[in-house]
Amino acid sequence: MNTAARIWGLNHRLLTAVMNSCSEQFDELGLDTKEFFVLGEVDECRYPAELAARLMMPKASVTVYLRNLVAKGFVQREIDEGDLRRHRLVVTPDGKKALDRALTTLSDNFEQWLARLEAQERDELQRLLEKLLRHQQ
Repeated sequence: MNTAARIWGLNHRLLTAVMNSCSEQFDELGLDTKEFFVLGEVDECRYPAELAARLMMPKASVTVYLRNLVAKGFVQREIDEGDLRRHRLVVTPDGKKALDRALTTLSDNFEQWLARLEAQERDELQRLLEKLLRHQQ
């Protein structure tokens, strides 16, 4: 296996392991993993098309996740005062609570993995990931 594929595979395994370790707590919060990622971006991307682009997901999938989040009371759609034809997305107080708890869960679980690294290694990992993502945004 070439180096790029190996790095990608390791990264995927790590992320999957961390997310799997959070699944029970996410379930208790009423959040599916992908709903968690969508909910986490609503404050930055107020429109479904922006969310789909940001998350690199099909618009139809984002629509399904948003419908679920609206039904759970985590997100609401409001008329955009600047363009009455558009609906703007807003995280509700319940959505904020669920997101905060989910982020704490994720952070706590990922911290257990990061604890295996020295402080300098953690800093280097963060620097490298930021460098890789810098041109994506």
